[in-house]
Amino acid sequence: MTEELVRPDWARTDELLRHYYDTEWGVPVTDERGVYERLCLEGFQAGLSWRTVLAKREAFREVFAGFVPEVVATFTEDDVERIAADARVIRHRGKIRAAISNAQVTLDLRERAGADASVQGFEIPRVSGDPLVIELGLPALVWSFKPEVTPIPRVLADIPTQDAHSATLAKALKKEGMKFIGPTSAYALMEAIGVIDTHLVDSHRRGISRLYAE
Repeated sequence: MTEELVRPDWARTDELLRHYYDTEWGVPVTDERGVYERLCLEGFQAGLSWRTVLAKREAFREVFAGFVPEVVATFTEDDVERIAADARVIRHRGKIRAAISNAQVTLDLRERAGADASVQGFEIPRVSGDPLVIELGLPALVWSFKPEVTPIPRVLADIPTQDAHSATLAKALKKEGMKFIGPTSAYALMEAIGVIDTHLVDSHRRGISRLYAE
């Protein structure tokens, strides 16, 4: 009999969440489009379940032009109304406008990278294998808040919903003009894109990023 893989409760029974957990959650995302997409989706998730957002993800990608920042940054109020009329996505005009505004900030960060060391690309050494290459701009800003150590949770109750790093990251993103981001959504973003590893210690996905020695 094959031993069942260890997963947190939220990823055990729902097929969509289980697949997301087994293939994507916590895997490092270091490219601009990828980080921008996750930032937007965390914003849309505010007040809702991640299951709801994940089920609408492909529709989100369609209405937001694949989350390509250059395209979304050009969206107008007509696009806001177009998206708000689409029943396949979360039709919250404030969150839609935030995604557009955040695309514009993403482009600003990219353009600034040539003169601003805080948003230039860099590498992070791994416990094994090649270093992780972080793209300039938004990815560099987010990944600059990677802590030296990561939580070592044995049960879900050991995992916080925010910490000092996510609070500081949220503050930095807001200072740049990003909207619909707070300490809790920043923490969820850090978990989702591998900045921190909050997989349970006995999970088959623990250490998938190879960024932390334990």
